[in-house]
Amino acid sequence: MNIRIIPYKLIFHKPAGTSRGILTAKESWYFILSQKEKPDIYGIGECSLLPGLSPELHHNIYEIFRRLESDPEAWLENTSLTSSFPAIRFALETAYLDWQNEGKRILFPGPFTNGQKAIPINGLIWMGKPDEMIKQIHEKVEAGFTTLKMKVGAIDFEKELEIIRYIRSAFSSRQLTLRLDANGAFNPCEALDKLKQLSAFDIHSIEQPIKANQPTSMALLCEKSPIPVALDEELIGIHSKGEKEHLLDTIRPAYIILKPSLHGGISGAEEWIRLATQRNIGWWITSALESNIGLNAIAQWTGHIQAEGVQGLGTGTLYKNNIPSPLYIHKGMLRFDPNRSWTFNFKEL
Repeated sequence: MNIRIIPYKLIFHKPAGTSRGILTAKESWYFILSQKEKPDIYGIGECSLLPGLSPELHHNIYEIFRRLESDPEAWLENTSLTSSFPAIRFALETAYLDWQNEGKRILFPGPFTNGQKAIPINGLIWMGKPDEMIKQIHEKVEAGFTTLKMKVGAIDFEKELEIIRYIRSAFSSRQLTLRLDANGAFNPCEALDKLKQLSAFDIHSIEQPIKANQPTSMALLCEKSPIPVALDEELIGIHSKGEKEHLLDTIRPAYIILKPSLHGGISGAEEWIRLATQRNIGWWITSALESNIGLNAIAQWTGHIQAEGVQGLGTGTLYKNNIPSPLYIHKGMLRFDPNRSWTFNFKEL
């Protein structure tokens, strides 16, 4: 096997506000995998790294890429090499699946890729000025979304309460489901009080109310919170089955949020799902700001495992220079048009 690793800088249509700052661009790398005897048939995977989150960035990423390029077969055959590198594992897994299916970007053939089934997704409301956030909310509702995920924790909490109060005055919980994502922004000493204030507005769930790696505080929040708590960043860096079982049994969240690029690739995410299901812990799948290459793989896998409920797979419209794909969003649903082709020429990268 032969692999090329190609950087690609994704440019946001407009700055995206998070609790970790403002994003205007994001780096991804495409893994182009082929057989030396048949270079025209190649699979593509995306390695999407997020500053402050991706474990790969604790290492010299270019040295890891150099080792991977020198012997891709060893990395494909020996999963222990990627156990600490979830984004690299995801890129390799999906590039290999694509290559196995003749490089047609169909990794999991089925009702989703046939255009017969769609995946319900939430609309994402980015942090910003209150009037900008309210404008986003109306745009998403008009576009047909019935579930919104709103980032909280970066602006004044009272202003965030005002925005959520406004949402509920305009849309009841029957009309609009509200999910919140704090990205660890709340102080453990005040988190429960804030969750109690937020609970007045029929909130479906809140992701990662406090920073990860505070298991005692997080377990107490999950026990006491009037809003169901979902873990996201908490799952990063947890690799073995025993570690995963210990975390779920210790914290007992209502939900876990799975991002293959952060949580062990597809194989690691599937193990999380099995363990959570055994404990009656809910879950859903989201992307990690991938371009349409990574999003395509995650969406097809999501359709393949028949994930129930609303997923977080709507980030494909964020970028000015995204890779054109058969994916599109219609009335709050992610769909795949089998009549649309991938027009991008990866050989020119």
